[in-house]
Amino acid sequence: MAHHNIQRGIVSVRAQSDVNQIVANLQKAFSDFQAEHKKQLDDVKAGLPASDHEEKLSKFDREISSLQAAVDEANLKIASAQMGGPAGGIKDKEYTEAFKAHMKKGDIQAALNKGADDEGGYLTPTEWDRTITDKLVQVSPMRQIAGGVSTSKNAYTKLFNVGGTASGWVGEADARTETATSEFAPLTITTGEIYANPAATQQILDDAEINLESWLAGEVQTEFAKQEGAAFVSGDGSNKPFGILTYVTGATNAAKHPFGAITLVKSGNANLLTADGIIDLVYDLPSAFTGNARFIMNRKTMAAARKLKDGSGTYLWQPSYLAGQPSTLAGFAVTEVPDMPDVAANAKPIMFGDFRQGYLIVDRVGVRVLRDPYTKKPYVLFYTTKRVGGGVVNPECLRALNVAA
Repeated sequence: MAHHNIQRGIVSVRAQSDVNQIVANLQKAFSDFQAEHKKQLDDVKAGLPASDHEEKLSKFDREISSLQAAVDEANLKIASAQMGGPAGGIKDKEYTEAFKAHMKKGDIQAALNKGADDEGGYLTPTEWDRTITDKLVQVSPMRQIAGGVSTSKNAYTKLFNVGGTASGWVGEADARTETATSEFAPLTITTGEIYANPAATQQILDDAEINLESWLAGEVQTEFAKQEGAAFVSGDGSNKPFGILTYVTGATNAAKHPFGAITLVKSGNANLLTADGIIDLVYDLPSAFTGNARFIMNRKTMAAARKLKDGSGTYLWQPSYLAGQPSTLAGFAVTEVPDMPDVAANAKPIMFGDFRQGYLIVDRVGVRVLRDPYTKKPYVLFYTTKRVGGGVVNPECLRALNVAA
């Protein structure tokens, strides 16, 4: 255990050193971006063509985006190294070893039967579930910022108090008449099934010293994260999560939540972002939710937001200045979510708020794996499924920017 702690400490120190250098490069890139943007604005005022600067600005913007992504990745590595692995060893060693043997050879062992499925699949051991979930968190931005819960049921239901409780003032000896009672409304988030089907040759499984846990998690994470990412943003709820954008005013789930829809704030321009629109978005959110609030947007939108200035000429967007800190917009953290829409008329390219309280991801406990050595010989397919749901649980702590005048 001490050896592993030392190793994690070394990894953490190295990652810290790397991210410090990246942060320095990021600050320089943004300084160059500001200088070039100033030249462009000066040329516009002088009546000169602004297009001469677009290529340089695009280059700096790509560099900033790349460096910021590297900072975020390094921060995750630092956190992962500091977090360490599960304490107390493998929770179910017998089942884990039996499952591993089945994946390599296909033998059905007695210890594995407790995970048997009518279709021939088997529940992965707890440690494998945790490994896959940890990897999904690392690559899925919505999982990093949203709330999460695990359930053994097909759905998760939460009750909401929609008011109705009455009260009144009375004197010391006055009679206390009965008051109205609160009413509650349920909200149910169902799960849909997501799958991946990685393949390996039987010879690799027989001969190589392959870490099956790490290999399987690495294979499924890309496909799971890709499908989840799109669903958490705009999913229609049909065998998948309800996307967060479907709850905004005027969208398909605007009336789904007992507390109503997510409020829209106009950008101030029919086709573009404006600094005033971003500031309006921030201050439209109740102060009770700003402590953990952040922005989400895609990379193209981030490029547009980097050019916004307040009334004193200060850029609203600021890069990371310390390892472990994200870039900020108007003083709040920014998370890149690739599946958010681009800036366009009537689009909703930016959301702001406390996503930990606002959006809930529901994981049904148990990743299932079906070993299939027959369909695609000489490959062994590992048909891996996981049930995932998602939905807004509190629209009051979220706001969406609508590109409109």
